[in-house]
Amino acid sequence: MLETPHLTQAEEQPAAVIHFTIPRSEIQAVMGPGFQELMAAVTAQGIGPAGPFFSHHFAMYPDKFDFELGVPVLRAVTPTGRVKPGIRPGGLVARTIYRGPYEGLHAAWEEFMEWIKAGGHGCATDLWEVYVKGPESSPDPADWRTELNQPLLG
Repeated sequence: MLETPHLTQAEEQPAAVIHFTIPRSEIQAVMGPGFQELMAAVTAQGIGPAGPFFSHHFAMYPDKFDFELGVPVLRAVTPTGRVKPGIRPGGLVARTIYRGPYEGLHAAWEEFMEWIKAGGHGCATDLWEVYVKGPESSPDPADWRTELNQPLLG
């Protein structure tokens, strides 16, 4: 279920990130370990987390994802292993909150993109999701909240 979409100005945030270019079928296999790796790095360096985890998708192809998994931090992360300094993007975005299990994200994005298109907005090629509330906070997927952000052109 989507909350009413709206336009907003998102602020950039410094982040610790891990970059992935993977087959679509591997997304679930990399998310959990990626979150753990990021959390270990930012807590060891005493710089976060300073907000919820996110994924910044640069491009989505039929057979693969090109994205960064990240977490906001208080100051730049010192590179360690796959963890590097990055940013959670900013700029003019269309935003909504999806309520429900991660398996419903594809349909939620389709519905959200229809709203954006109906509003006559041009979209950038990237997008990001912020995992506001997930399995770490409730075992019931109906309680989960994912913020969908689509950067807009112009």
